[in-house]
Amino acid sequence: MLIHHNISDLYKTLGLPVEQEIDFTILSIPDIHPHLPFKSPILRADYYSLILTREGSGVYYLDDHEFPFDSKTIYFTNPGHIKSYELVESGEAYIISLTERFLRDYVHEEIYGEFPFLLAEKAPPQKLSPDDFEDFNTLYKQILIEFRSTSLYKNKILGNLLMVLLLKIKEKYWTQYNPIEEGNRDSQIVKSFKRLLEAEFKKILGNDRHEVKLQVQYLAEKMNLHPNYLNSVIKSKTGRTVNDWISKRTLSVAKSLLISTAFSSKEIAYQLGFSEPTHFSRFFKKHTQQSPATFRKSRKT
Repeated sequence: MLIHHNISDLYKTLGLPVEQEIDFTILSIPDIHPHLPFKSPILRADYYSLILTREGSGVYYLDDHEFPFDSKTIYFTNPGHIKSYELVESGEAYIISLTERFLRDYVHEEIYGEFPFLLAEKAPPQKLSPDDFEDFNTLYKQILIEFRSTSLYKNKILGNLLMVLLLKIKEKYWTQYNPIEEGNRDSQIVKSFKRLLEAEFKKILGNDRHEVKLQVQYLAEKMNLHPNYLNSVIKSKTGRTVNDWISKRTLSVAKSLLISTAFSSKEIAYQLGFSEPTHFSRFFKKHTQQSPATFRKSRKT
């Protein structure tokens, strides 16, 4: 069974005490998985994970990809994907888990503009040189120290340390990453979004209006993603926002219904999810410079 996880759920799964929603944590993997080999449940996490392994080996599974890893590697996963992992050995390793909210609040307000690679859907573990590993290992240990502190500025300090960590990852491995190229080629989120959008409009064309919801929130929930994250992925990988995709498809279906059916403009408005016919008329005129009635008449003459 697929498990949906936030960081608090992760703590509960590991048997760790948790009293509130968590936006950031760093854990020692040997501490949380003392008995090996270990195979995790299959889950869909709504947080980021950044894993540094000094000594260890195993396999990460992400959607339909399989990524073996061994010692002196760094790896990250982002929200929304079906994932699991197997640990064969784990001598020393750390996992940072954090939410998009923490990234925006304490690292960078425009997190995906500064670090577009965080939206990458396929990120194999990177093998580090001895010098690079020591750089990253020093950062992780400092992050662990600050996480355990009681400083009034704890989250701000963690945010700055994470900024350094992400800049080093970007510099070493992701300077050539192009989100649009990934979106055009093999983005599972883009593909799933387009399929879902078409399924919703198919309901409209099938006159199943009571089941149709064309809001970002609804589409994100269906995909088990946060709305902000879904919009960031779609915008970065297609060049268009979720609302733009919805609007263009709404316009196309509206034109089709006006041309090929006898539904009134009012009926079409409600079928497309507009709360008032006047809202539909304004939407249609904004995009075509014609009212629905004028458009219909022009196509029948």
